[in-house]
Order: sequence, then structure tokens, then C-alpha cells
Amino acid sequence: MRLRALTLTTAVLATLLVAPHQASAAWSLTTAQRRAYLSHYAPVVLKRGDEDDGKQGRDWLANFDFDRDGDYATNRANWLDVDQHLAGARPDWQVRPTLYTALLEFTEGGSKSLVLLYHVYNAADKDGDEIHDWERVEIVVRGVTGTPGGAGEHFANATVTHHKDHVMRRSTDPDVRFLDVPTGRHLLLWQADESDFDLPDIGPHGHELRYVTDPWSDIAGRLATGNAEVGISGADDERNVHYAFVPEGSAGAVSALGAVPLTGANAATQASRVDNGTRVRWTQVKRLTYELQDLADIVPSHWSQGDWRRHWLDTDVVDVLFETPSLGIGAGRQRFHNASRDNAAPDLTDGREGYLSKAWFFGAYSAELDEDTPSGSDDFGGFAGTGVDGLGRTRGAVSGDPASHGAYWRQHEYFVHSGGIDDARGREVGTWLPPGWHLAANGGFDGRWQPLFG
Repeated sequence: MRLRALTLTTAVLATLLVAPHQASAAWSLTTAQRRAYLSHYAPVVLKRGDEDDGKQGRDWLANFDFDRDGDYATNRANWLDVDQHLAGARPDWQVRPTLYTALLEFTEGGSKSLVLLYHVYNAADKDGDEIHDWERVEIVVRGVTGTPGGAGEHFANATVTHHKDHVMRRSTDPDVRFLDVPTGRHLLLWQADESDFDLPDIGPHGHELRYVTDPWSDIAGRLATGNAEVGISGADDERNVHYAFVPEGSAGAVSALGAVPLTGANAATQASRVDNGTRVRWTQVKRLTYELQDLADIVPSHWSQGDWRRHWLDTDVVDVLFETPSLGIGAGRQRFHNASRDNAAPDLTDGREGYLSKAWFFGAYSAELDEDTPSGSDDFGGFAGTGVDGLGRTRGAVSGDPASHGAYWRQHEYFVHSGGIDDARGREVGTWLPPGWHLAANGGFDGRWQPLFG
């Protein structure tokens, strides 16, 4: 039965009704502070692997250029040979587990908030039949002071995307757990292995994300001797864990789990090598660090005036009206090509979409509470202009550009979900950010178009 819908609180509604903070009192985070916030709230990903029968290492997180050929269209085919990297036959590869990130900073009524985006990247999916897995995490932080975890700051809500669902939780919900250490507050997530449906009792599949429902104290108490399994949202039983991926920038999290970097020298010992149905001890779990890199690094690969043909196809296009030249892209209406290219596929694609075709890139997704099986969120209708925010406004009404509906995004448009759920089709609890929110003069920053990491 569907969970009872959450309602917008008076406090949040009051926040949404306040005009953007005046420039005279606005302040901005530094680049170092933005990096620190992304690291402080970066999730810990406890992952099940499916790596018997010659699939060693296939469930490692990766980066877009792990094979160092500068060509994303080869990622699936090359990832199927990752066992050769373990054997030392691909010494040029740099399989660095990576989450691709962006930070959005905005000020409302004198209070600063952040939206933190994390894309959990896998080079192949569904038993290696599909390219580029797109699961992502969004975290909203309120009351930001400049010091991560400072007084008055709070983790407000999070959304994880698995398949077509966008499942939201607030920090107070009982199935949301954290690893709290002096260097961070890390949401505990579980990720399925790459396999498509195989055994009826395996359940979640294809790298989908779920919230971990076990408190960290329970997990910590089992690290020395217990079985590696955790409870997850949307399931009544515990699921196997074969990997722990930990943000390298949080020394406390790295220490708590004893995580190490994945290198060519240790690759052979850092693969789970077991079937997804195999239960192991926590002492056998491979505990690896991951690094943060920028979504903005990948965005230009889609651009129509760049080398997009190497990575993508022209069967899925999105236009964006650039107001702020960035990433080598000038002002004006720009086209992005987003259909994934797979040079090893007979028709060159599996139909997957790149970043600019993802509703979450603009916050325009339909949030829900249930992990549906099969998945399938209602369409918010943000791009089409049929979706409205908590004040009944379309994005065109907020931007003053109704001609953009169904035609193009404006570069800095973003819908911020405030933690509530509205089951009505085409309506979400939250607000479209107002024009100019991203300007430093208004205490803003839009990290989707500006890299923070080297």
C-alpha cells in the first residue's frame, strides 16, 4: 500500500514565500568550502557484487575515462575486460572509483541552502549489455554557515534514483541512516550489482540504489565477526554486501571502514569474486575509497559544437539557453546530444540518455516514497511547462519565459524539492529557483556549469 503523502510544513512554506536574499547582505562559499561540503555529505555506498564466472571487478565504481582512450563509446566493451586489468594486462588503465558531483548554492530570506548532486558511475550495466549506469543521489542541506556540520545546519532531505524512480526521504524518516564522524555526515546507501533479474529472491538489480535501514552502530558492531548484510528500504529482509565505497576526503569515514584506494598494484586483491547470492563476513568485504569529480567535466562532451559524435548520438537532443558563458560554451541557445553511443552494439546504442536529458539535472523529477516494482515515477512535466511548484507556478512563470516550455531549458533553472510529497500528477512540493539565484551578488553558485575539482 502506498505510504501516506507528506505535507508541506508551515516553516518550509514560509521559506518558499520569501524573496531571494538582498545582494547587500549576501555572502558566498569559497571553492574550498564547496569542496568541503561535497565531501562532508558524500554518501557511503555498501554494494552487492556479482563477480563469479570471470566477472571479477565488474561491480567496481569507475570513471568515464578509466581506459584512458578519451572515448566514452568504448566503455562497455572495455569494461567487460576489466578482469584483464586485474591480471595486469591493462597497465595503462586508471580505474578510480568516482562519484560525479555538482553543488548548487542559493540564499532565501537570509538563509543559505545547498543542493548536492552525486552521480554514482558504473561503466556497464545489466549483465554488461548496457552502457553507462546513471544512478544518482541528491541531498538538500539547510542553514549553511560555511563550516560543514556547523551549528544550525541540517541535512533536510535526500532523493536517490534507481531506474525510473526518484525516492525521497527526510533525515527524520526511520529508514534513513548515517555514518556520523568528525569529518562528515555520510548517508548510508546500498547498491545492487550489475546483473539483471536472475534469481527470484535476489530482488533489486541493475545497480539500483536503496537506503540502508540499519543504524551504523549495528553495522559497526558486526564489522569484526558478523555477516556482511544490511536492511534496505523497500524490502523486508537483509541484502548481501561485498563492497564498501567510502569518500576519500572524509578521514573519519575512511578510518571507520578501513578503506583503501584502488590501484593497479592492489587490483587483483580488491575484487569480490563471489556470486550475488553469496554471503560473506564483513572482514571479507572489499573497502575502497572513491574520489569526487565534476558533472561539469562531462557536460561539454554533449555539446553540438564539440566532439560529441565520439561519445553520443543525435537521436536525443536538448536545447539550453545559456545566460552565463562557461565550460567553453558561449551565451545563447545551445544544443546538446545525449543518446548514449556504444561502438560495440549492433545499432550503436542501447537507448540510454546522457546528463542533459535527465530530469534530475534540472531538479524536475517526480518525487515519491515507494520503491515500485517495476519502477516508473509519474512525469512531473517540468520541461513541458505543465508541472507546477508548491505555489502553483510553472518554470516559465518563474523565469518570465513561457516560450521555453517544451522548447528549451534555461541554463540556471532548477526545482528544489523541500522534502514533502504531493501525489497529484504535475505538482511537486518545492519551488523553482528564481531568476538570478546563481549570481554571487545574491549568494548563489551553480556548480553544474563550473568545475570545483581538478
